[in-house]
Amino acid sequence: MTPDDSTLRDQGLAPQGAGKVLLLACGALAREILAVKEGNGWDHMTLACLPAILHNTPEKIVPAVRDAVAKHRDSFDKIFVVYADCGTGGLLKAACDEMGVDMVDGPHCYSFYDGNAAFEARNEVTSFYLTDFLCRQFDAFVTKPLGLDRHPELRDMYFGNYEKLVYQAQSRDAALEEKAKACAEFLGLEYEYRFTGYGDLETALTSQA
Repeated sequence: MTPDDSTLRDQGLAPQGAGKVLLLACGALAREILAVKEGNGWDHMTLACLPAILHNTPEKIVPAVRDAVAKHRDSFDKIFVVYADCGTGGLLKAACDEMGVDMVDGPHCYSFYDGNAAFEARNEVTSFYLTDFLCRQFDAFVTKPLGLDRHPELRDMYFGNYEKLVYQAQSRDAALEEKAKACAEFLGLEYEYRFTGYGDLETALTSQA
């Protein structure tokens, strides 16, 4: 089963009272969360992922998070929601506050990977972003949902107001960089490579350690 699997994925439930933390995350972040978790030896943390494709229907994110928190609350001492706002218009933060759980700060993963302060300062309103995950899953999350595989003439309708594609790389991977360049060419955009690493995601996870 891959980190971007489209079903809720648990890595074993921990007994209550053991000081265990559940990281309830978007599947698009799974690979990076596991890398940070394992690199720091955080054995008290368990990862459970909701489907990454929920980002295409952000109105479904809050109900999915609510259901997952209710399902797992009794098995953990703390639940940390590893989502940013992700298009919920503040509703996810309100739900987390109501449920008494913390979540990652920021409007979306592009912001917290770059660092929320740095991203806001850039004010790149005409940039389209790729992360490692979205680069790997470009066809499944961009090409096919937008119908560009069937109707390439729609490209300029969707992307005509963008100027460049920014690949925010979490890892140094030459093959992914080449794919990102191809994605920029496919969309008719200028290309920029920006290595971000894990940015504020690692900071947020460290706060739960």
